[in-house]
Parts: sequence; structure tokens; C-alpha cells
Amino acid sequence: MTVTIIGAGLGGLVLARVLHRHGIPAEVYEAEASPAARRQGGMLDIHPWNGQLALEAAGLTEGFRKLVLPGRESSRVVDRDGTVLLDRPDDGTGERPEVQRGELRQLLLDSLPPGTVHWGRKVTGVRSLGGGGHEVSLADGATVVTTLLVGADGAWSKVRPLLSAATPEYVGVTVAETFLFDGDVRHPAAAKAVGAGALYALAPGKGMVGHREGDGTLHAYAQLFKPQDWLEGADAETVTARVAEEFDGWAPELRALITDSDTPPVLRRLCALPADHRWNRVPGVTLLGDAAHLMPPNGEGANLAMQDGAELGRAIAAHPGDVETALGEYEQGMFERAAAEAADDLYEVMYGDDAPHGMVALLSGAEGAAM
Repeated sequence: MTVTIIGAGLGGLVLARVLHRHGIPAEVYEAEASPAARRQGGMLDIHPWNGQLALEAAGLTEGFRKLVLPGRESSRVVDRDGTVLLDRPDDGTGERPEVQRGELRQLLLDSLPPGTVHWGRKVTGVRSLGGGGHEVSLADGATVVTTLLVGADGAWSKVRPLLSAATPEYVGVTVAETFLFDGDVRHPAAAKAVGAGALYALAPGKGMVGHREGDGTLHAYAQLFKPQDWLEGADAETVTARVAEEFDGWAPELRALITDSDTPPVLRRLCALPADHRWNRVPGVTLLGDAAHLMPPNGEGANLAMQDGAELGRAIAAHPGDVETALGEYEQGMFERAAAEAADDLYEVMYGDDAPHGMVALLSGAEGAAM
């Protein structure tokens, strides 16, 4: 059996690592040229009921603990005037430690045998060969034949069409992502507003979410309910001006998260697959992570992807010579987990008519929340 994984994100790498621990080789194909090809997202809170269990299955708990950033589980909710409505410090008793996504990805990469990940190998298409076999076409003209194909290739998966006709649809939220480097020195007012961990500055229909990263960077997301083509094709200067305009009258230290960005803003239009997305069993192929259950950011995406990778790896190892039983067992559990998470509408809590008080109530509850 050959296991071919498309995508070197967290879910695909956890799968490769768990398979490696069970003596099952895997090959990972990644379009990016190298691990350093782009910034790998921001902070992740790793949950004890899925992400941490996945890292335990991968044998990486000790390495993960070394990456945890103290103090980052603190959270703050403010209104548009900057008035603090909830300030919850990190007292060391939290269960969702924060790490940098890029550092966690590197931990996984370092745990794999050299050559496991094939960098700069963009997939352009896949086709069935019958009998559970598949052929993967690459941008350089090469092809790969595999007896087990796993699509860990995100929202716009090239593997998904083998299983499902579903495609991601816009959920009505456009996000402008910004970075303010060396926050305490260069952007002290904004840094004070963000605090030690996460900031939620919310109002009905719009808001900002900010995080303090390990090197003092302030990583922010201005979120607006807009048509899908809003600011399509606009240059960086126009995007900054128009997004900032949406927050006219807000506290200057909050608007600075947009206007004082040290990088051009990046617009992201949030999309999702149907909450009940699933498919009938197709021999020799499956999906994990966003390829299987893309949903708006709610703090669970990376955790679910890692859990998918761990559960799929364990299922394959538990059924040697019986891939279809392994895939069926994995998919049933994955469908149920994903549907349960997709049912929670965090954006209604954050940006509904009761904002920001709905988020205050949620974070004040026993379960808390994070993004």
C-alpha cells in the first residue's frame, strides 16, 4: 500500500507522522516551494479534546509543550470606544495553550523522515484508475499513482471532486488581515489595547480580532459583513482606507490595527462547505481538514484537522490489509465531529444584535471561547 497525502498543513502532517509511528510510509505533496515560502498563519489554541490528543497520538506532546507561549490564553472584550467589558487574564489554569502555527508545523516536519514532503509539487488534477487506485497529475508534468489518496489540500481541494460535488460558498464575511511588528515599541497604544493575548473589539455587523504573537507582533483581523465582490481588485492603499472608513468613530487605538499595519492588508472572503457535508464511500480516497469540512474560523479548524489526521492514521494502522474498513470507520467519526462543530455559529455571537455583550457572556461561561 502506498499512502499519498496532498497538502502539508497540520492535518496532513499529523497523518504522516502517525503512519510513520506505525511503520507505514507516506508521501506528502505540497505546492509551496519550502516550509518558509509564506507566513504560516498566527496563534492557535490547542484543545485538550482534539488537538492535544492528536499530538499525543503523534508522540509530540513534549515538543508541543515547549512551544506554548505563557500568558497568551488571556482574552479581552471591548466596545467600539475601547471600553473594556471583560478582561480575563491567563492565570495558568487554562486548558487551551497557545502556540504559533508555523512553529507547530515545523515540529511536525522535523518529526518525519527526510524526503517525506515533496515541496514545490503542485497538484493540477486527480483521476480514478479503478479498483481504488488513483493518478495524481502535477504541474511539472509528472504523475503519481497511489493505492490510497488523502486530500489534505484545504478549501479548494483538488481531491474533493472525486468524492463530492460540493464547493465552498461565501458566508458573507470579508476579513482584512494586518500585522503590526514590535508592537510594544512601535505601536504602544494598539499593543496596550490588545493586551497579553486575544482582543475582541465588537459591534453588530463588524469588529476586530487581535492577537499578540510570540515576537510581539500584533496580528489583527478586521471583519465586515459585505458582498463577495466588495473591494475586488482594489490596491492596498484603497483597501486600507475603505476598511478604516468602516470603523470611523471607533477608538484610535483600535483603528490603528488597520491604519498602522506594517504590511499591506490581505483581504480574505470567508467560505464554508455545507454544515452536513458528507459523501458515500469511494474506494481508495478520503479527505481531512478543510478539504472535508471547511467552516468559518471558530477556533476548531486546526484542531479538527489534526484530529482527522490522527484518527485516520490510527484507523489505517488498526486494519492492515483492509483499507476500506479503515476509511469507512474514520469517515463516520469525522462526519459526526465536523457536523457538531459546524452547528455552532460563533459569528452570530460575535457580531449579532447583542454584540459585544454576547461574546462577554460566552467568554464568561464555563467553556469560554477562542479564535
